[in-house]
Amino acid sequence: MLAGCVAAMLVSATDARVAAQPVPPPAATIAAGQPTPIPNLSANPWAGGIGVDFVPVLGSPSPMRQDPAHPFVPNGTGAQPTYRIADLSNPNLKQWAKDIMKKDNDEVLGGKIAFTPRQSCMPAGVPGFILYGGGAVHFVQTPKKVTMIFDGDMQVRQVYMDVPHSKDAKPSWYGESIGRYEGDTLVIDTIGQNTKTVLDAYRTPHSDKLHVVERWRITNEGNGLEVLVTIDDPETFNQPWQAIRRYRKAPGMLGEQICAEGNFLLFDYGLPKADRSDF
Repeated sequence: MLAGCVAAMLVSATDARVAAQPVPPPAATIAAGQPTPIPNLSANPWAGGIGVDFVPVLGSPSPMRQDPAHPFVPNGTGAQPTYRIADLSNPNLKQWAKDIMKKDNDEVLGGKIAFTPRQSCMPAGVPGFILYGGGAVHFVQTPKKVTMIFDGDMQVRQVYMDVPHSKDAKPSWYGESIGRYEGDTLVIDTIGQNTKTVLDAYRTPHSDKLHVVERWRITNEGNGLEVLVTIDDPETFNQPWQAIRRYRKAPGMLGEQICAEGNFLLFDYGLPKADRSDF
């Protein structure tokens, strides 16, 4: 399990400077009187590989990227692997966030182990959940609720369908997610997250004003899954921004991967520990 966590932290399936992609086309127009083709996301698991970067969208401010002064080196190259170090020249990032990330960058460059929720067996929040690597996402769709399960550490999100947001959502790790179908697309709107999570592999912080919209659609004749994410946090970013994450159809059934138990702690990943026994 430890090896899988380390791989998820260090290895990228795509280059950090991947070219920006156009916004995916809207859902197909449904002819009058025809039933809406709700996407069958539950048909199989969806694997996102072990890449940890969002794909940028043309016309949108860029997601955070690796500092070119400290190139990212993944596992398996024969060279010494490195951690993600954020490029703080991103003009969309506000100064308070840059200050926090500068301190974190300096500590990692000085020898500290860079945090990721996957290796630390912690909830990732949204959109961090989308960037989990080394496993697969499973959907369970019912008329009133869509449940999303990442099989590494069995992280679970609940999406309540066709209901409004609460007037005063209580902050939580994954916030309050409501959903609806727009043609062949599942749209998820999330607010009410606490500030204990980070947005990406560069450990970008966020405020409690974070608002995330995801648009999930099946692609490549059923063999692919794509999510277009819109991030709006006026206290952290000067403008909202968009990014894409892609998955592929994966074989197999939902298995159980226990993260914290049995982790040999070769490094101090900061795994959560109970302060009292359950019995």
